Amino acid sequence: MGKLVWVIGLILCLVGLVKGRPATFLQDFRVAWADSHIRQIGGGIQLVLDRNSGCGFGSKYKYLFGRVSMKIKLVAGDSAGTVTAFYMNSDTDNVRDELDFEFLGNRSGQPYTVQTNVFARGKGDREQRVNLWFDPSADFHTYSIFWNHRIIIFAVDEIPIRVYKNNEARGVPFPKFQPMAVYSTLWEADDWATRGGLEKINWSKAPFYAYYKDFDLEGCQVPGPASCASNTRNWWEGAAYQQLSPVQAARYYWVRANHMIYDYCTDKSRHSVAPPECLAGI
Repeated sequence: MGKLVWVIGLILCLVGLVKGRPATFLQDFRVAWADSHIRQIGGGIQLVLDRNSGCGFGSKYKYLFGRVSMKIKLVAGDSAGTVTAFYMNSDTDNVRDELDFEFLGNRSGQPYTVQTNVFARGKGDREQRVNLWFDPSADFHTYSIFWNHRIIIFAVDEIPIRVYKNNEARGVPFPKFQPMAVYSTLWEADDWATRGGLEKINWSKAPFYAYYKDFDLEGCQVPGPASCASNTRNWWEGAAYQQLSPVQAARYYWVRANHMIYDYCTDKSRHSVAPPECLAGI
């Protein structure tokens, strides 16, 4: 009986029906740069930015479709000029795919801005910015990227803040061929991050800290079974995940109506006619 259960479990894993286990830093991630600035604290990770360096970590494997999430506590106090990022990247040059969360620091008392972007087959410039409706430095919040053949959803505490649909029928590339690794970084970008670079980083407040825990990676791991990504029985390809539910849609429109401060779709200085993917709605 034990051997039968083991074989059934193996088969289910190979066809992509078993949810992935919670990720751990040592098992699933590696330091990408500046290992002296990344510290393990309890069950989580602390990233440090000072005058000498920022830092970053990445997953040991790439993933094709699924859901990735982390709980993050952002830089507290005067964080202007700092950027804390959580993103997926195919690590290819001219045709890279990338899904970005970039948290743009601000002067004390001002809201944190989160910028999202989507690169597909090397084409990016699809920025949207939302002011978070809470203090993300006071406690941990969950940030997630959901991705299947039909839709990409960026969410904050399960509230969708960005939806990017597959619009290949309109001639718009969609990231569905290249697996992507998961990364997070903390770095200085005061030439653009806060009010377009008007607010510079205050190094007297350094070092700056961001905190991470509860990593979750669920998807088709690469290298892994080649059939996984096309398996329609993967949970993330189910009918319930092809579009937002009515509750999710209501929350999404609430974010857009009350907290969105920039959308490339409506930027007439960049696009006299809205890009075709902007016309599809959710």
